[in-house]
Amino acid sequence: MNTYVTFRSQVISLGLVGMLMLGCATSKKEVVPQMRQAPSPMQDHIREHARLKNEEPPGTKMVLEGILSKPVTVYMPPAANGVQELDLLIHFHGAPFVAMQAVHNLEKPMALAVVQQGSGSSVYAAPFVDVAVYPRLLKAIQDKLGVDRVGKVYFSSFSAGYGAVRELLKAHEAKIDGILLLDGLHTDYIPDSTPLAQGGQLNAEKMKGFLAFAQKAVKGEKKILITHSEIFPGTYASTTETADWLINELGLQRNPILEWGPMGMQQVSETQKGNFEVRAFVGNTAPDHVDHLHGLTVFLQIMEE
Repeated sequence: MNTYVTFRSQVISLGLVGMLMLGCATSKKEVVPQMRQAPSPMQDHIREHARLKNEEPPGTKMVLEGILSKPVTVYMPPAANGVQELDLLIHFHGAPFVAMQAVHNLEKPMALAVVQQGSGSSVYAAPFVDVAVYPRLLKAIQDKLGVDRVGKVYFSSFSAGYGAVRELLKAHEAKIDGILLLDGLHTDYIPDSTPLAQGGQLNAEKMKGFLAFAQKAVKGEKKILITHSEIFPGTYASTTETADWLINELGLQRNPILEWGPMGMQQVSETQKGNFEVRAFVGNTAPDHVDHLHGLTVFLQIMEE
């Protein structure tokens, strides 16, 4: 009998200790760190995901060094030979041959400079924090081209390249005539890494330059074309969310459509007013993201229309 009582007391004691431990564990929420963005593990076997051949078109290719930390590729298509006032496209992030083919296929002669700084938007923004760098870059490009004057200046950027565009808008917006953003317009969440579905908000401060430019595009004073996929990074705002923010701030709406785009892309909505345009495409995989870069030829022609 004493043995039973002792055993029963031990069981009860252990049970109480276990309950207390469980209570302590559940009374304090376990903090699970937010995962940083990683490449999507998903694959898509429905859309074509066509790719341009890695071939450089005819024309003059030059390398500009000494202005940025990495060389800048400068290209003049054959149609631009002898032209003394050339419009210029500066492309941020992406293989030079893609932008070279895009400029080569334009009906109107245009020169090209391709800036490749590496990975992440910050490496594209950093060189242009010094407001004197961009005028030096522009002058060096003009000298390389051997033209009397650079006409209109357009920016195109893919993915992280938007970091340069955002920084350049702060001090040089007046000298930028058009912007093409290829699945690359992001901002932070506030609080940090807190998506909209969890009560977060977009850091609108980092979007102000794009909004001001878009407002002028609506009036026909500038041009801006934004393309985006459905990729959700998780720890910072997606290109869908930033496009939504711009559209809402401008008092516009998305118009649902079903159309084929370049590279076998599938377009599902379009928003357009004046020279402001947003084209939304399906897809949340890495190939869907790269489609936007390889569609540069078509998107550049659309912006130039």
